[in-house]
Amino acid sequence: MSDTVGDVTAPSGAAAAGVPTAPAPLTHRQILIVFSGLMTGLLLAALDQTIVATALPTIVGELGGLEHYSWVVTAYLLTSTVSTPLYGKISDLYGRKAVFQTAILIFLAGSLLAGLAQTMVQLVLCRGIQGAGAGGLMAMTFAVVGDVVAPRERGRYTGYLGSVFAFASVVGPLLGGFIVDHVSWRWVFLINLPVGAMALVVTSSVLKPPLMRRAHRIDVEGAVLLVTAVSCLVLGLVWGGTEYPWGSLVIIGLGLAGVVLTLAFVAWESRVPEPTLPLRLFGNRIFSVTAGLGFLIGCGMFGGIIFLPLFLQIVTGASATNSGLLMLPLMGGLMTASITSGRIISRTGRYKVWPVTGMAVAAAGMFLLSLMGPDTTRLESSFCMLVLGLGIGMVMQVLVLAVQNAVAYADLGVATAAATFFRSMGGLFGVAVFGAILNTRMAEELPRLVPAAALAEAGGRASQLLSSPAQIRLLPPEIRNGIIEALSLSIHSVFLWAIPLLLAGFALSWFLDEIPLRETVHTGQPSPGERPQSVPGG
Repeated sequence: MSDTVGDVTAPSGAAAAGVPTAPAPLTHRQILIVFSGLMTGLLLAALDQTIVATALPTIVGELGGLEHYSWVVTAYLLTSTVSTPLYGKISDLYGRKAVFQTAILIFLAGSLLAGLAQTMVQLVLCRGIQGAGAGGLMAMTFAVVGDVVAPRERGRYTGYLGSVFAFASVVGPLLGGFIVDHVSWRWVFLINLPVGAMALVVTSSVLKPPLMRRAHRIDVEGAVLLVTAVSCLVLGLVWGGTEYPWGSLVIIGLGLAGVVLTLAFVAWESRVPEPTLPLRLFGNRIFSVTAGLGFLIGCGMFGGIIFLPLFLQIVTGASATNSGLLMLPLMGGLMTASITSGRIISRTGRYKVWPVTGMAVAAAGMFLLSLMGPDTTRLESSFCMLVLGLGIGMVMQVLVLAVQNAVAYADLGVATAAATFFRSMGGLFGVAVFGAILNTRMAEELPRLVPAAALAEAGGRASQLLSSPAQIRLLPPEIRNGIIEALSLSIHSVFLWAIPLLLAGFALSWFLDEIPLRETVHTGQPSPGERPQSVPGG
């Protein structure tokens, strides 16, 4: 059997049957070489997530106003989410390397176009292209890890991937804030180009899988149904209460269309031989539970991370650069908990305690965030963000590990992509729902807190008063203070609504089965429809 990286080979009998087998074990040195390529590609996606966060208030203020704040994020999350299962399936059929590098190229094309965007519509569309590439980068990174590292040892190696997130978490917000304050927000996207070029060079040299093909049919119909279903639901949430009334025919129609298309997607996936998202995986309780946990932690994570820069820059008056610094406790807590939990899991082989504890800690952190206001001190906000970060870090990577340990090797790529898909789906709906809550509450509070004369001068639309943080600070005190108070109350509502989601995740985490972590990359394990036995006391 060939020594493979990111793909698999099969003996003649298995190959003839079209069934992939596990790659030969790699040495520690070989695994580190592989990880250098994965870390470079992952840096591309991780840096873009964090570098954009602190720049978003300025970007949307220049191109369209803060009422469009969630659109830039939603477009990215939508395409990255719906493309993830397709990447997983294609990589199981064609191999990881070609899919991984294709994702890099798509991401770079979106970055270039986003940096050249002249209107809000152009930026949103380009962010969608970026997201389509980022979905592949995230899914393929963890799929390749599943190819080459046994679950029992995976925790210590994922610490290297955690270091990438830590680096991006520290450098991204600072770099994004510095670029906005001293150059132009366009370089937030253009800076991806040299990093992406380096990722292509590294992956070309370190990922050398043999090309494996087998009889297949790409589920184009299923992918189209998934994209349109999610798009309808998200558009309904984003437009509701802002572009159209919640009871309007447009919003109701989008909601009904989303439900009907979702049912059609499920019906279609149950009958095609090569589904984008194999429904049989849901027969595995570990897969089903981790899918729900991923969705809920995704909601909580993006509910905190996306709206915190808005709070810090407008409510507390921090600059874009300083808001990046102020978010370091959240990122530091997330990375510390992620790396620490991975190493402890490698030593003990036990993983259930981490999502149970993490969901409870994340809910506590979100509650603390809901208590913040204009008078909150820097020390208090840092502590609140640290608690939330610790909770999220205890959950995220453990879910991928549990899924990869519970499914057959032939389903590794699609199962890993599905785990990423549900987490991204949670983030997508979280941003859309929380954005709708924010806009609805702002529409209620601004007329109450801002002088009527200022509203009349804005054409009667409260949203006309919302611009970039710098422009808001130049407004007369009576108007500025009203906007700050209204935004503080609105973000308070966002954090409050996130708490029940995280508490639901805490309750669900108790149903996660804990089975022994495999000592090899792949051995025989239950079929996806077989319920695994729990570890005693798990």
